[in-house]
Amino acid sequence: MSADKLVREEKRGVNQRPARRGGGVIAKGKSMSFTPKTENWDPLPTSRTDTIRARKTPSTPQTTAPAYRLAFADEDFMCREELRPVRLQLELLKPEMLLSERGVKSTVVIQGGARIPAPGEKPTAARNETQWRNLTAASVYYEEARKFAALCSRHSALSGYSEFVVMTGGGPGVMEAGNRGASEIEAPSIGLNIVLPHEQAPNRYIDPELCFNFHYFAIRKMHFLMRAKAVAVFPGGFGTMDELFETLTLIQTERMDRVPVILFGAEFWNRVVNFEELADFGTIAPEDLDLISFVETAEEAWSIIAERYGVETE
Repeated sequence: MSADKLVREEKRGVNQRPARRGGGVIAKGKSMSFTPKTENWDPLPTSRTDTIRARKTPSTPQTTAPAYRLAFADEDFMCREELRPVRLQLELLKPEMLLSERGVKSTVVIQGGARIPAPGEKPTAARNETQWRNLTAASVYYEEARKFAALCSRHSALSGYSEFVVMTGGGPGVMEAGNRGASEIEAPSIGLNIVLPHEQAPNRYIDPELCFNFHYFAIRKMHFLMRAKAVAVFPGGFGTMDELFETLTLIQTERMDRVPVILFGAEFWNRVVNFEELADFGTIAPEDLDLISFVETAEEAWSIIAERYGVETE
């Protein structure tokens, strides 16, 4: 299709999705657009139209200079340090728009270690024999995360996948297990990946239309909690701890509603974090311990969520 035809079709609104009403769910597999057709007459050219027109500009010393590029289409300009506030806003806005278009109203967040292998797989992250044994034994958490995600997704299906949608950090280990559990019953799930120094692709079980990539950890963590009806945390490392304690802090300080915070594996958590000692020492209130629920199985975890929100269990 020629640039001229693209411009003409853009002006007529061809190939644009009509504005959606009522927050209905987009069927799995359908793409989502950032340029919905509006019902109001607009005599001005769209930004997309002018982006296409700008590509047709004759090549001269002036038009090929970086200064001449449209600001919003200039990658070098958008990556300048002074544009950080704009990039922060865009990372908040893009997933929010797409999740809203998809009709996602609430999520169940699954967090946990990237190094935990699936049952029967080798713990490739192990650096010594002790880690090998521990990570191999921890594969039970992979399986429970997988089962838990499937449980959540079956109930999510009753709302057309608008409620209790599984959300993970998009990586391997426990995160993969969460997306896998949803995928295995043909349910969509969300993955919030992040750019890291070492190569890391999102796991293959995430719904491609709900697979997001982030530069800013802070914005990624906001998206974890903006729709969360529950946060399930499996054994993990620094990243898992960071996400857990940020959630607990927001609930403790009443900056977010009290949602179930469910920790899988009481033995692990009580070994690595002495919650009771925090209360005994006085740095948290005794009642703050009630913000946490410990479970061992997917069924226990779902029963806590079902009781909290009045959902019927099978």
